[in-house]
Amino acid sequence: MESEKKSSHVSDMGAWAMNVVSSVGIIMANKQLMSANGYSFTFATTLTGFHFAVTALVGMVSNATGLSSSKHVPLWELIWFSVVANMSITGMNLSLMLNSVGFYQISKLSMIPVVCIMEWILHNKRYSKEVKMSVVVVVIGVGVCTVTDVKVNAKGFICACVAVLSTSLQQISIGSLQKKYSIGSFELLSKTAPIQACSLLVLGPFCDYYLSGNLLLDYKYTYGAIFFILLSCSLAVFCNVSQYLCIGRFSAVSFQVLGHMKTVCVLTLGWVLFESALTFKNIMGMLVAIAGMVIYSWAVEVEKQSNTKSPHASKNSLTEEELRLLKEGMEKADVEVGQSKA
Repeated sequence: MESEKKSSHVSDMGAWAMNVVSSVGIIMANKQLMSANGYSFTFATTLTGFHFAVTALVGMVSNATGLSSSKHVPLWELIWFSVVANMSITGMNLSLMLNSVGFYQISKLSMIPVVCIMEWILHNKRYSKEVKMSVVVVVIGVGVCTVTDVKVNAKGFICACVAVLSTSLQQISIGSLQKKYSIGSFELLSKTAPIQACSLLVLGPFCDYYLSGNLLLDYKYTYGAIFFILLSCSLAVFCNVSQYLCIGRFSAVSFQVLGHMKTVCVLTLGWVLFESALTFKNIMGMLVAIAGMVIYSWAVEVEKQSNTKSPHASKNSLTEEELRLLKEGMEKADVEVGQSKA
């Protein structure tokens, strides 16, 4: 029992580590690929289509070689999920283009409370006071270290709302579909990735042209750009798999808290590798965010322990009504036994 618990904790830590490392790695690779100082590949939506195409290819190879199994999920559920996921990607890109970076960060921070509310509405899930307080600390910390100028307009606000709602719904749906159809994280990803890849590769170039004013066909590919595109796609496979793993093992709220840990890592690596400015305000915000994450981990553990203890307590203690019904049942059984003997 103890060894099973240890192996479960190791698997959990492995999933977290894979997601953090691959996510931070893909951000750094994309920064080099898409920045003006790098290779100026400004086609973010199309690049995401490449990511899902490579992920779909890995899934097909895995199924063909017998490394993973394929379970049935209704096609309409997969299409619905893919539409929501693509709305999330497009909405985030549009929100970043139309709003200031400060408002974009605020919209990302709002995902934790939105996920909590949506899980309460859809699954009647409730959170303890400790979990709520730790989430508030994380949001304040990340807000302090990332939010600067805040400018918003009507179009940008609508895009931000669509992005937040669709991203929250997508992350909740990952866990729901895995439980509903008893399907593993990689199996579900290998089913949704081809649909997302096809739709993003068709619509992506048009969306990117609207966002950047550049045509994909006019881009001049160099060996360096191709290398970073392939690196980004490779890291995306690990990033996508670990996202489904983390949400399947934990919850969408936990995944959002983990996402802010990645923000802290990106800020730190940006300072180390790209000589980005890191002010006292940034450092204080990061420390508060990390403290909030530690408190969140403790609060979730306390909540788990209280949930495991409560069923045992209810089994061992009967209410007065249950005792009365039990007594009546035993008396009735004695009468029936006496009649059968007579």
